[in-house]
Amino acid sequence: MLSLSEVKHVARLANLKLSEDEFEKFQKQLSDVVAYIEKLKQLKTKGVEPTSQVTGLENVFREDKVKSSMTQVEALSNTRETYKGFFKVKAIF
Repeated sequence: MLSLSEVKHVARLANLKLSEDEFEKFQKQLSDVVAYIEKLKQLKTKGVEPTSQVTGLENVFREDKVKSSMTQVEALSNTRETYKGFFKVKAIF
């Protein structure tokens, strides 16, 4: 179990301002994390190659195909206002 002073030290390093209740809460949570890491250290990983993902999936992209699209006149046909061939909208800022 991490001591309260160790939790305060970690909070100070992370620039966190915590209440006393939060220190106690995080003391248990951080202790659990450290205990889990210690458990992981016991695993035998000799001969296991490092990997960044385990599913073997690769990105699959479709080919880009040029298709005909709307003309500018068709695209602007249902808008309320246009300005020099563009959509006209109210100012955002």
